[in-house]
Amino acid sequence: MTSPSPLFRLLFWIISVFFQAIKSFLVLNGLLPPPHFPLLHVPSVPLRRIIDFMESDSLVLLSFCSRKSHSVIKTQRRAPFAGRLCVSEYRNFLSYITFQKRSCVLSVSSITSEESEEMEYVRINRQYVGVYRSNGNLVLHWHGNTGGLRNTEDKLNGLKAITNYVTNLFNIDVSEVCVFKDAIKMIEWVNRRQKTPLKKVVNIAWGVIPSEVLIYILRDCTTLSEISIHAEAAPNFRFSGNFRNIDCLDIWHGKWVTIDNLLTMDGIVISLEKSTLTNTDLNVFLRHWLSGGCPRLKLFSATTGDVDILQVLHGLMHNAVLVENRRDYTSPFGHQWTLWNGYDIKRSDGVTATVHYQPLGATGALVIAVWPEASDN
Repeated sequence: MTSPSPLFRLLFWIISVFFQAIKSFLVLNGLLPPPHFPLLHVPSVPLRRIIDFMESDSLVLLSFCSRKSHSVIKTQRRAPFAGRLCVSEYRNFLSYITFQKRSCVLSVSSITSEESEEMEYVRINRQYVGVYRSNGNLVLHWHGNTGGLRNTEDKLNGLKAITNYVTNLFNIDVSEVCVFKDAIKMIEWVNRRQKTPLKKVVNIAWGVIPSEVLIYILRDCTTLSEISIHAEAAPNFRFSGNFRNIDCLDIWHGKWVTIDNLLTMDGIVISLEKSTLTNTDLNVFLRHWLSGGCPRLKLFSATTGDVDILQVLHGLMHNAVLVENRRDYTSPFGHQWTLWNGYDIKRSDGVTATVHYQPLGATGALVIAVWPEASDN
């Protein structure tokens, strides 16, 4: 019988060392110092490889075990961080996650002084914090002296602490925020703490978003790429003036978006659901694009109650060619559409777009897809 190959022995050793390190964390009790880690005695080159292969949540967990483990991870990790760091606020539950695999790294919950007595603790930013696992995720209990609104403040303080801890550990910035109640406060706090602008803001509130918050997100916040608004606007909400440049704008409740609003947008992807735009409005926007408006546009979609593609193309049929073949389209931000029986129209500079109607049950979507698509580039 042949002996295991050197590569197999190395992999087996790496796995065993990793599980010993995790076991060392799990036996942590109270404020006692953790036991020695076999991982920390590995030569620097293989140690760096091991750390680079570990998932971010495992590295955060391991970093809590001792100051030395924290220092080793911070100094030895060389692999680029795969994914986005996102500060998420939802139903007063604040979490810190990566969106590459949508895996939770840390989350925060408030705790009373009585509950804190039975918790195990880790040291974070010179403070001992209760910790436990829930659904496979590591949860930090932030200590609060009172209930009510104070608990929300405790969670926000905890969120700030774990954000500082993880971004310092991996030497990265926050890329995305998911906001719920304290949208402006959350966005401005992240922007103040780092030089790199946010790439994405997601408003996940159900119900009605305050008008001042919606205006701030659309006009004032310094976000580079993406805005996604899931909440409804107030019934009397109107947006005046020009939209700032937003690469990808996704609005789930788009009743308030008028044709005048649309003509001021300059985005790569514009997605409007539950829109009230008429066929005439869509015709005006299509003519706007053909004359050079919204020059960066790659994908426009509007879900509305009644779309007549011939009315949308009214006065433009001389420049329209029916294409009956199936074509798959992917936007630069990953939106995918299957285009059947679309009409190709060409701008004066030679750029071609497909105008397509997609039935969606009781409603339908008007899609304008500008070629080439993302997978062609």
